[in-house]
Amino acid sequence: MYEFIPDNPYLLLTPGPLSTSKSVRNALLRDWCTWDADYNEDIVQNIRRRLIALASKKVDDYTVVLMQGSGSFSVEATLGSAIPKNGKLLVISNGAYGDRMAQMARVLKLNYTIYSCQETEAPKPDVLERLLNEDQGITHVSLVHCETTTGMLNPLSELSSIIKAHGKIFILDAMSSFGGIPLDMADYGIDFLISSSNKCIQGVPGFAFVLAKKEELLKCRGNVRSLCLDLYDQWKEMDKSGKWRYTSPTHIVRAFYQAMDELEAEGGIPARYKRYCENQRILVQGMSELGFKALLPKELQSPIITSFLYPKAEFNFNAFYKAAKQRGYVLYPGKISQADTFRIGNIGEVYPVDMRRLLEVVGAIF
Repeated sequence: MYEFIPDNPYLLLTPGPLSTSKSVRNALLRDWCTWDADYNEDIVQNIRRRLIALASKKVDDYTVVLMQGSGSFSVEATLGSAIPKNGKLLVISNGAYGDRMAQMARVLKLNYTIYSCQETEAPKPDVLERLLNEDQGITHVSLVHCETTTGMLNPLSELSSIIKAHGKIFILDAMSSFGGIPLDMADYGIDFLISSSNKCIQGVPGFAFVLAKKEELLKCRGNVRSLCLDLYDQWKEMDKSGKWRYTSPTHIVRAFYQAMDELEAEGGIPARYKRYCENQRILVQGMSELGFKALLPKELQSPIITSFLYPKAEFNFNAFYKAAKQRGYVLYPGKISQADTFRIGNIGEVYPVDMRRLLEVVGAIF
């Protein structure tokens, strides 16, 4: 039986925080001054340039704002900054993170409406078309690219073409997909794309970032509903020298810089996407052989995280979780209301060999 004894006691098979490389963790060990050029210019501005290059070939059309806090902080900063007083948001939701955007809109007192789908159902282009035709007041549309509630990859191409044909501002929560699934913001007409340090670029938690079309970010001035979550003001300050308006998470930023180096060394997003897809393929095939059925059909499944149905009514996830953790793997509980599920992440510093070893562990437990 495989014995898992790395420098960490277990691998995090979750959608973030996720398992990171030892070199990323080592990058946390030095202190940095938020005023020094060796931090603001050499690290922060370098990260910003590289993120823009990852997001689009049309680098002159886009900019990026780094924001303290988790990914949800930057989603709320974007909604609270991008939507003017006379604007109206359509939230497309088929999971917890779409629902969270609607909750943010309520708290921010935005004018909004929601297109709710079942958690195992992809949003339908014809329904979106109808909603935009019926409500001419809608100015902005938001969508979660990879809904980790289930692991679904929403149909970005079909939905974005309708959004842009109607001339709407498009906000994409790419929290769990950016850096791990190839996309170009210009190809999909994405005006704001939000992601986080602790997802597919494989850094650690502590900040998120908003990639934005410059002409749309300029329109955010004066819209804000929060002092700290002012996307426009953070951008203007950061554009000067790389300095953050308030205390920067320096250690996290330096670890992210290292993670970006490692993404490039792996071969960029296409190579990372290939690895994640192979992780997921091995996992689903092996779990199927062990009697576990994936929640989603293959055509809706992302390579980010996979939901599995309980194999039988008396299945005890907590006992399964503890047994897997003792053997070196931390799994993820289910999040949907329609079925009993658990989830296994395919991203992070995790390779096909780890998936095969996990399958040995699951086989031994059962």
